[in-house]
Amino acid sequence: MDTPRKNFCSGKKCFFIPFLIIGFLGISAVVMLLWNWILPSISSLQPLTYWQSMGLFALSRILFGGFHFGNHHRMHRHHFGHPELKDKLMEMNDDEKQQFKEQWKSRCFNKQ
Repeated sequence: MDTPRKNFCSGKKCFFIPFLIIGFLGISAVVMLLWNWILPSISSLQPLTYWQSMGLFALSRILFGGFHFGNHHRMHRHHFGHPELKDKLMEMNDDEKQQFKEQWKSRCFNKQ
């Protein structure tokens, strides 16, 4: 029974992977150049080699930013956190909305 296999290099993958690798290598070079230009002159830090800058860049992306590509705001589509809460707030009349606002003002601004 023959099943069609999806080609690994279909679509944008084969076009994107080389740019991803070149970008990582290029940014590592920029990290090395900036480190070696700025930090040894203002502190007692040693200059970095290219491989050290590549490791430093990868470590900083893992610790602080992750390797996210594309739209970073996809997870923040719901303004109120949960769609159920948004629906509940949208169904409130004006008096309920005013009461809700007053409750949150008292919770947030009257802490002593």
